[in-house]
Amino acid sequence: MFGAEDHRFATTRWTLVLAAGNRANPQAPAALNDLCGIYWPPIYAYLRRHGWDCRQAEDLTQGFFLKLVERDGIGHARAERGKFRTFLLSALKNYIADERARERAIKRGGGNRVFSFDFREGEEWLVCEPSHDESPERIFDRRWAATVIARALARLEQGMTASVGVERFAALRPFLSSGQPGAYAGVARTLGISEAAVRVGVHRMRRKFGELLRAEVAQTVESPADIEDELRHLQRIVRT
Repeated sequence: MFGAEDHRFATTRWTLVLAAGNRANPQAPAALNDLCGIYWPPIYAYLRRHGWDCRQAEDLTQGFFLKLVERDGIGHARAERGKFRTFLLSALKNYIADERARERAIKRGGGNRVFSFDFREGEEWLVCEPSHDESPERIFDRRWAATVIARALARLEQGMTASVGVERFAALRPFLSSGQPGAYAGVARTLGISEAAVRVGVHRMRRKFGELLRAEVAQTVESPADIEDELRHLQRIVRT
């Protein structure tokens, strides 16, 4: 269904960031920028649940990630260095404490925003959240899980539509998270293929999604030993 991939644990974005203590690695800034693009939604959701309004949360999110990119904060929150998720939350709490201590608004980056974050998307997600009683930490984790899953789904769709076409992917997509073997016959008739082919397609789709999800998580941990722990954490968030 897809081309062969190398599943070895290569150097990840997070390991690049950790290795470049003083910008020694020219790839580290781009890696950190990529991670910021992935993880701003949980940060923004955390700040909003903490009580800041939209504009304040936008400014704090921009300021926080600008500080990371400028390398001011990477070395100060490395007790939880194994996972970018836990590193970010620890660094964010320190950043919030510093901002509150100053008790004044600070313009960051000369008034220019260096990240292109779609904060409207962040607000739309918060509005759709069923509970408004969850802690900021819980909201952070839920938004993190949603972001990682969405990225894996986007890669799955891109790969499958290129290999089997838009129509077949659209027909198989509902089976990704739900077991409905009785509906295979209807999909087979719609696509003009055998029921066995539908079953095989669903199996391959689910397997590939698992691989893509694992790959997304792997980019945010320092070692292979952390991957399974992060996947289990993600599964717990999704189930509750």
